[in-house]
Amino acid sequence: MADPQTKDDELAGTEQPFVQHLIELRDRLLKSVIAMAITTAILALYPGPAALYDLLAAPMVAHLPKGTTLIATSVISPFMVPLKIMLMAGFLLALPVVLYQVWAFVAPGLYSHEKKLVLPLVISSTVLFFMGVAFCYFFVFGQVFAFIQGFAPKSITAAPDIEAYLSFVLTMFLAFGLAFEVPVVVVVLARMGVVSVDKLKEFRGYFVVLAFIIAAIVTPPDVVSQLSLALPMCLLYELGIWAARIFIKHTRAPDAEPADS
Repeated sequence: MADPQTKDDELAGTEQPFVQHLIELRDRLLKSVIAMAITTAILALYPGPAALYDLLAAPMVAHLPKGTTLIATSVISPFMVPLKIMLMAGFLLALPVVLYQVWAFVAPGLYSHEKKLVLPLVISSTVLFFMGVAFCYFFVFGQVFAFIQGFAPKSITAAPDIEAYLSFVLTMFLAFGLAFEVPVVVVVLARMGVVSVDKLKEFRGYFVVLAFIIAAIVTPPDVVSQLSLALPMCLLYELGIWAARIFIKHTRAPDAEPADS
């Protein structure tokens, strides 16, 4: 049984005037912007925008005919595309700091048992997003580009435009990064009481169908990329159900009754 005095004091001293909240929000945003500026500046010095673009283009270039490179159809594309990639990489590197600032802003308004839920979710969502991006870059791109080049007629010489390639890469990164967030979404829905763990189990078959529909919409029309997105989503859904049980057990309010499994 939790001490009533301890329960009453969980949020003691956390109330702040509205203006103070705005000031704190400004400070948190400023720290996030500074973190992104620092990571972007470091990337500008080393390895540099051109090297970052070469790294991003490597999976595509590796599957182009020998001597073929990507092309730029716009005058400013050779400058703007590497710059956009550098900004994107700077944001991704600063993402842990940004999410920490979000956590630090909302934490004072949470009960102690709720804080046990938020911080692990912030960390896990960051790690899962990076895992999705890495899985896409190191595995999916190689398989997709090999399939496309193997399917293309011999009379066609592929020379993709760098802006179109960047758009494709960002779309795929976002799709796989968000797809890998499935366990976080499942845990949050279960912990908020929107759906029970038993209902999540019953929805398993429908989710498999939904995963393949999403994969068919957001990925290129080839079976390799669709399976590469749909199958991990199904596995991560199962992981989310398992994690939901643990989070519900360890983030229950001190006076809450144990929920039926």
